[in-house]
Amino acid sequence: MARVVVVGSINMDMVVVTNTFPRLGETLFGTGFSTSPGGKGANQAVAAARLGAQVTMVGRVGADAFGAEMKATLVREGVDVRYVTTARQATGIASITLTGGDNAIVVVPGANSELSPEDIDRAADVFEQADVVLAQLEVPYETVLHAARRARALNKPFFLNPAPAVSLSDELLDLVTLLTPNQHELATALQTREEAWADELARRPGQIAMTRGKEGVSYADMDGKLVHKAGFKVDAVDTTGAGDTFNGALAAFWSLGIDEAVRRANAAAALSVTRAGAQGGMPTLAELDTFLETQS
Repeated sequence: MARVVVVGSINMDMVVVTNTFPRLGETLFGTGFSTSPGGKGANQAVAAARLGAQVTMVGRVGADAFGAEMKATLVREGVDVRYVTTARQATGIASITLTGGDNAIVVVPGANSELSPEDIDRAADVFEQADVVLAQLEVPYETVLHAARRARALNKPFFLNPAPAVSLSDELLDLVTLLTPNQHELATALQTREEAWADELARRPGQIAMTRGKEGVSYADMDGKLVHKAGFKVDAVDTTGAGDTFNGALAAFWSLGIDEAVRRANAAAALSVTRAGAQGGMPTLAELDTFLETQS
């Protein structure tokens, strides 16, 4: 059982379903509305936990109904919430417009913006026990950097899903064991052209797993040779949370090596889009094993 520490955001997702995305200034009738647990950090924690990992979440929520619901949801999923603390601001939210399996998202960070380096220090004991530390960029950059420094000091693998995309400092890049961007995020993180992605992977063998949606994942092996792991064909219902499922799975299966971990993470992400909701579609370990048996 992998021990995974997730440093990241905890949001309530508010989902509006429409037949088409509204244009600027346009008002449309929607066909559905729901709320569901979300936030990249919480999503990735749930994904890893469902796949058998022992997960601890380090994050912040508000002293409100959404915060209480989010913590309760994480507990039900088997995630340790000792280091999910209460902030002055309201729990973060994500407003999601869903159309035909595609989505557009606006995030209000709220309590997530208060996650601090001191919160990382308070979780020192679980960092010491971790097999993988996993982070994203929906919490303050300095907090992510501090988590990366602590992971390095303890010789723990540090995974960074660089979303939302920002330019990454040389220090943070040097501390990252595995970067998991899509093509746009890779270009922004490294301040390079999107078309140069293959060269960037080759320059960092085994250090970047670039997601490509339904096409799968690309990375460079230790010889700098480009490897493409194809995605699995499924009927997509809702792509929200697919990337988070991939990242949680990658952390859960990292001990198997990058090749097998990426294969399993690809499969988990594919399964996640066959059901609605960022966390609602995330598979269990049993579901993943059954799916992979049908693919062999």
